[in-house]
Amino acid sequence: MVVAHPDDVDFGAAGSVATWVHAGIRVSYCLVTDGDAGGSDLGVSRPDMAATRRIEQAAAAAAVGVSELHWLGYPDGRVTMSLDLRRDIARVIRQVRPDRVVTQSPERNFERIHVSHPDHLATGEATLCAVYPDARNPFAHPELAAEGLGPHSVGEVWLMGPGPEATVTIDITSRLEAKVAALRCHASQLSPELDLDGMIREWTGATAAAAGLGPGRFAESFRALDTR
Repeated sequence: MVVAHPDDVDFGAAGSVATWVHAGIRVSYCLVTDGDAGGSDLGVSRPDMAATRRIEQAAAAAAVGVSELHWLGYPDGRVTMSLDLRRDIARVIRQVRPDRVVTQSPERNFERIHVSHPDHLATGEATLCAVYPDARNPFAHPELAAEGLGPHSVGEVWLMGPGPEATVTIDITSRLEAKVAALRCHASQLSPELDLDGMIREWTGATAAAAGLGPGRFAESFRALDTR
């Protein structure tokens, strides 16, 4: 999983992550920023917010069975699609050596603008570039080879929240509570008035219905790209 901010993975894919972990699949997270621009309390310093969000994300990951987190430390709200970011994501890919990378879409959604945060777009584009060609090319970013990290080819990339372009739907009905539990860990980002459980049930229920899973089911969807 490669995402821009703490809580991005939990809104987009925590139910699927819990499903995969339950099935015995190893999952690790790569967080491009530590979310220091998040929250609404003007009395909280940005270093304190960053520290809080790291703690929250670790707890959220544990709620779905994930313990391996890689933090890149880029400034929240200022992520750009750079060679440095491509290299740093490629480094994690070479370290983890995954079969699949799940990330955010690099394409702007004009109908749901909040999902197209500039950090999300930059992270999605840099991740695709890190998958191909950077991580698999032994001559890309020679400093990685100097660190002892050999090339690795990722077989597929899944983009979160693709809407009508979804090609894969994961039924998360049995793991819905784990998803909500993970999201509740991000207390610094949640309004006390928010009906989180109701909101997530509405979103994931609509995704399940669109995929034809029937009433009472909940799902997350992705657009799968063959990157072999």
